[in-house]
Amino acid sequence: MADIEKILGKGSFTREDIISLLSVNGEERTLLFRRSAETKEKYIGKKLWFRGLIEFSNICSKDCLYCGIRKGNSNLLRYNLDDEEIITTARFAYDNSYGSVALQSGELESPIVTARIENLLHRIKDLSDGKLGITLSVGEQEPEVYRRWFEAGAHRYLLRIEATNESLYSKIHPDNSKHLFKRRLSCLKVLQDIGYQTGTGVMIGLPFQTLDDLAGDLLFFRDFNIDMCGMGPYIEHADTPLIKYAGELMPLQERFDLTLKMIAVLRIMMKDINIVAATALQAIDPIGREKAVMIGANIIMPNITPGQYRKNYKLYDNKPCTDDSAEDCQNCLEARVSLTDTEIVYGEWGDSKHYDRRRKGMDLG
Repeated sequence: MADIEKILGKGSFTREDIISLLSVNGEERTLLFRRSAETKEKYIGKKLWFRGLIEFSNICSKDCLYCGIRKGNSNLLRYNLDDEEIITTARFAYDNSYGSVALQSGELESPIVTARIENLLHRIKDLSDGKLGITLSVGEQEPEVYRRWFEAGAHRYLLRIEATNESLYSKIHPDNSKHLFKRRLSCLKVLQDIGYQTGTGVMIGLPFQTLDDLAGDLLFFRDFNIDMCGMGPYIEHADTPLIKYAGELMPLQERFDLTLKMIAVLRIMMKDINIVAATALQAIDPIGREKAVMIGANIIMPNITPGQYRKNYKLYDNKPCTDDSAEDCQNCLEARVSLTDTEIVYGEWGDSKHYDRRRKGMDLG
């Protein structure tokens, strides 16, 4: 216990410190979670923001070895919402006082895709009189594309790197020019330079992954100076190449617990960033997202995708809430969040405080 208290008292963690924190159990685990909850309350407050998630297409050009919507999965019914369906869904978010929406899809690059998303951004801004914030999560693009979307109204971008150890990254992606680690990094830097609130994240419990890898992930987030983070437990999908390693994975509950520790340590390290309570947590524990909120997360993304499409946007097996309506999802989350002594903030973008401080060159000290 004394060693953990000493580590938590430091102003900055080493790789070895992080590995020690990710290894805690019992009273030491309780101490870690208490410290992360206190940090969140001090720098963020007991607050939570919703991002209405619109999974508008499961068509993807990538073949990532872990992902259920990978191009090579022929067992998946593909879909692509039309523009009016997307706008109607965004209007639901606005009418229900969500501060923001998040547009997410498989990764595609083309002039048609660029122009379509640009047009959707303008329309969402118009329907909300500029009041609805917009996060994009549509993968790797050329710098000019990112710039066009930023100028059209997107102000946050989530591009999960999934693994910051290049060797591990290469084991969970095909070895070809469409899946380059260096391009992923380059895209993150471009997003940051353009002015986006820039987010990334990793999967926890992957085949071949070690605690040293996860410590490196957290150090990457700190050194890259990210504004927001979305990370969750790796949950295997039957129609992916990595399923052959299912028997070698740590149990789901251990992946869940390790994810909570990652969130806790990151909250202590990066006190004022936005941290998402990933939906995948609820696939393991019925109140998984709420547990993440209690120890450090401050963003939840209610799924507002039209119900008939949800079951086909399965990045992993046993995805929760695929049969719920947008209204059901909101009512359920409101009831759940009420148990966490946390206030849902409606009608605000919920921007990363870290972003403002980073852009001004300020230091928390």
